[in-house]
Amino acid sequence: MSVPSTISQLWAKADRPGVRAFLLSMVALSAALLLALYSGAAAELGQVVLASMSAIAALAVAGWVGITLVPVLARRTPLRWLGYKMEYRISREGWIYLGGIILVSLAALNTGNNLLFLVLACLIAIILMSGILSSITLSGIAMRLELPEHIFTGQPVRAMVELENEKLTLPSFSLRVEAVKEKDKSAATILETPVYFPYLPKHDRVQQMVPITFPRRGAYRQEAFRVVTRFPFGFLQKARQMNLKTEALVYPSVEPTEEYTKILPGLEGALESLAKGRGQDLYALRDYVPNDSARYVHWKASARYGSLMVREFAREDDCRVLLVLDPHLAARPASISAADISPSVSSTASERFERCVTICASLAWHFYERNSQLQYRSVNIETPLAAADEIIFAILRHLALVQPLPADPKQALMADLAASPDLFKIIVTSQPHGSIPASVWSSSYVVFLDDPAQ
Repeated sequence: MSVPSTISQLWAKADRPGVRAFLLSMVALSAALLLALYSGAAAELGQVVLASMSAIAALAVAGWVGITLVPVLARRTPLRWLGYKMEYRISREGWIYLGGIILVSLAALNTGNNLLFLVLACLIAIILMSGILSSITLSGIAMRLELPEHIFTGQPVRAMVELENEKLTLPSFSLRVEAVKEKDKSAATILETPVYFPYLPKHDRVQQMVPITFPRRGAYRQEAFRVVTRFPFGFLQKARQMNLKTEALVYPSVEPTEEYTKILPGLEGALESLAKGRGQDLYALRDYVPNDSARYVHWKASARYGSLMVREFAREDDCRVLLVLDPHLAARPASISAADISPSVSSTASERFERCVTICASLAWHFYERNSQLQYRSVNIETPLAAADEIIFAILRHLALVQPLPADPKQALMADLAASPDLFKIIVTSQPHGSIPASVWSSSYVVFLDDPAQ
């Protein structure tokens, strides 16, 4: 590539307002230098007044440049990476190399051989060159991480990691992106596996797709990432931290589990038993009873069977469902205090609650696939009755973040459900049998974990 074409490309990519500010500052500072030289010459000739005026003018021009143009250039300069903080660590190969330098230096001092001093100087120069090249490799690097909008527990997703080289003239080599471990060791990181970029061209960007699997539901947060390199010789490992706050909300799994498949037949039967009613679609034919209206008699079927047959219609709201998650844990006996509860018992209660959340998410997804009219209710949340595809992700967002609550002696949630007998309710609870009031049973199907098959 010829020099004029390279200059034209750089000019096309350059920040033109910044270039104009740079050229203007150079002209102004050159004028200030000439005024300062003229002031010195005038002082030598004894023209004190002219020398003073020239010196004041030079200071005024330099001050104007410092106040107006320097801040503009400081914000726009591509060399802002010089102030980045680098982390250093000597690798195993580096320690071996340093040991060799020490041996050569001892031999050179003991023998006074000029050749050994020359070899020692070359070895030290290689160390300095390694540090400079690795700093240049890490400079001017920007990072971006993109995750899918909807993420489910245990389901692999593809995240996009992008590195951009902001340097106009130099590429970068052998970069590794990894997550910075949080101080809280129990906190899960988003990027568990490092991502390697062998080559990053100048003023360009490179992307890599990374498979990620989240083992549990909830909110994942990553405050910072680290870009690491051992280029060029592997003697030093340098790292630069990037404060790139990233969040991911992971929904519960909606894949059918064995427990869910045991629940589904009983649930379908309960929905089928409530399907009869006053509507427009024919549901079934049955024998006539004295209190049936004559307008519902199916005369053709009656003539065929030799007895009066009555039409039953499917209810218009047979697909309307209120899905309820009871987040309250089972009440412990009064004789047992909180201090007497072992960690294993607490872990079991938490595990039961997680099973409830997973079942609730699977049921919500089931009604979403059936395109039912769905409403969701739990403590401090109630969605409107709408098509399931309109509220499914609002339900999953709540299920991703919901936490178990202690037992509620007043059972406020169940009292609210009893006040809505006209809507079929599916209640998922981790509490034992007998904890649901009888007033709710008439219009509800309750999923207990102790007996999934109901």
